[in-house]
Amino acid sequence: MEPKKNSDIHLRPRFKLDFNESQQNLISKFKDNLKDGDCKYCSKIVDGHIVIDVPVEENHFWSPQLNIEIEKVDEHKTIVKGLFGPKPQVWTLFMFFHFAVAVAFIGFAVMAYVQWSLNTDNSFALTMVITLPIVWVIMYVLGRIGKKTGHKQMEELNNFLMKTLEKK
Repeated sequence: MEPKKNSDIHLRPRFKLDFNESQQNLISKFKDNLKDGDCKYCSKIVDGHIVIDVPVEENHFWSPQLNIEIEKVDEHKTIVKGLFGPKPQVWTLFMFFHFAVAVAFIGFAVMAYVQWSLNTDNSFALTMVITLPIVWVIMYVLGRIGKKTGHKQMEELNNFLMKTLEKK
């Protein structure tokens, strides 16, 4: 098992692991480990897709979620793909704000151009065209801070994943 990780700049880190085990064997390892009385993680297992959440009592706004996809290559070869990220509600809100800032930027850029073409005062539109990229950078930095805030929990989820996959 050798993890292949993408670059560290992503807000939602991904990884890929190759295994010489069957898909059902790996899924049963997760089912057994998650049913164990000592397991503190919440999860959902549907076919080859597993979602693991941090415990409810440790949960906060920036808590990560681990999405695992177990793909069958052949009878005895499997690929495990993982994605660490915020809960879907947080990610949707985050993306909505990014989209809103992008649309506002385009709108104010058009407004500034039209006002400039008409030789009218375009100072507000230009101010917004300059301010919105700054707002976008601030949102990106907040996302990085959120990722850093949930980093310890992300490591715990990763350790749980590795411990489960290494079981015999």
